[in-house]
Amino acid sequence: MERVSFYDHIAANKRNSVFLVLIVIIFMVFLGYLIGLILGSVLAGVMIAVSVSIFLTLIGVFSGDDIVLSASHAEPADKKQYANLVNTVEGLSIAAGIPMPKVYVIKDPTINAMAIGRNPKKASIAVTTGALEKLNRSELEGVIGHEMSHIKNYDVRFMMLTTILVGIVILLSDFFIRAFFYSGGDNDRKVPAVFLVFALVLAILAPIGGTLIKLAVSRKREFLADANGALLTRHPQGLANALKKIKEDGTNPSSTANKAIAHLYFSNPFKNGNLFSTHPDIDGRISRLESM
Repeated sequence: MERVSFYDHIAANKRNSVFLVLIVIIFMVFLGYLIGLILGSVLAGVMIAVSVSIFLTLIGVFSGDDIVLSASHAEPADKKQYANLVNTVEGLSIAAGIPMPKVYVIKDPTINAMAIGRNPKKASIAVTTGALEKLNRSELEGVIGHEMSHIKNYDVRFMMLTTILVGIVILLSDFFIRAFFYSGGDNDRKVPAVFLVFALVLAILAPIGGTLIKLAVSRKREFLADANGALLTRHPQGLANALKKIKEDGTNPSSTANKAIAHLYFSNPFKNGNLFSTHPDIDGRISRLESM
């Protein structure tokens, strides 16, 4: 198998991720334009889209961490009880050149972890008890290196913004559909009927497309974090072995995770690898790591 460099993986995933987020932004602006047609002012429609975007983004940026930690039932890691975990996070944060994130433990038998934070200075890493019990030192370092890469690359903030943008697309789409039917479908502004039908169909399909884009962005960022995490630890096989243990683990799907934050976890907490999965196929991740 042809060996691919870390930097090739990183560059390709960054390009693809930015492209996918741009598609979401275009969706949002176009829906604002459609709302403007119903309101009689395109400018008003776009301003609504922008105002809602700014408001929801600020909420996500300044309160998102606490919401995620509470939703996942994460508890601060005791330095004596979880000395190996705390020391591993500290060592890898030094290697990554970023401040040490706060460390949390999630009481869950599945093998998993997550990183949250709007920037490296305001970041946290949470690891499940299942990961602490079932992974050896090299594998745990691989998983934490992956999460550390999410923090260093601002992946968490990137995904948070993507999630918010998709949520806005869904909200604006619903607003447009309600406004259209509330107006009785009147076309006093002489907008071509074909265009209105197209706009209505697009508004109906936009939430589905937006959600698929969000999931695609999440999968791209996981590949990027795998590559960066392997670069950080200098041991891709450790991370690959952790993924193999997750694949072979017979533990039931996580009881502490929920679909709203599933994309933040190291691996899909619901173990459903399909079009609507928040993570790429686990075999694909293992193959990429072993090719490095």
